[in-house]
Amino acid sequence: MSTLSKASDPGKVQSSSRWNPLRRLYAWVVRWAESRYGTAALAAVAFSESSFFPVPPDPLQIALSVGRPRRSLWFATVSTVFSVAGGILGWWIGLALWHLVQPFFFEYVPGFTEESFRFVQARYQENAFIAILAAAFTPIPYKVFTIASGVFDVGLATLVIASLLGRGARFFTIGLALHFLGPRVERFLQRYLEALAIAFFVLLVAAFFAIKWLF
Repeated sequence: MSTLSKASDPGKVQSSSRWNPLRRLYAWVVRWAESRYGTAALAAVAFSESSFFPVPPDPLQIALSVGRPRRSLWFATVSTVFSVAGGILGWWIGLALWHLVQPFFFEYVPGFTEESFRFVQARYQENAFIAILAAAFTPIPYKVFTIASGVFDVGLATLVIASLLGRGARFFTIGLALHFLGPRVERFLQRYLEALAIAFFVLLVAAFFAIKWLF
């Protein structure tokens, strides 16, 4: 059963989401794939998830691409461009508005805690570019890093370049898989995407340091 059909089953959504608002929100996001506004919804989700929205664009991108595999690379482009644009908004929120909105984010936005901010600050002191790249590609909450980049004075160019590489790699991995393999890879992506992202990033960083050590 596809992601779209799972999300479209009213009985399953109702029974599982009464106690889980986040799952209900997830199902609502994926159902946009059935609408003619699916691409616009993907852009909105990708943009907002980079600063405050709790559901990532991946499920909707997958659902849209399963329905129209030949447009899967276009959906990957939409996810990447609007996610990076949303990251710039997050950077600006951290730079200009954090003293005003900090209580709201810590209280209501999933992933935002004082502990997570101290963790991000430590990572930025080590290597801000690698930290943002990791958050952009892996399941690490990207929104915390985009806003923290403004709070901790990370350069906008560093954020944009690392985000383009990380978000692009993540979303185009999905797009290429569905473009060439079609719906049969959907279940695999849903189950193993996060694990594959982490493994790929570990290999990427290991290769980076190996090249640096050798040369």
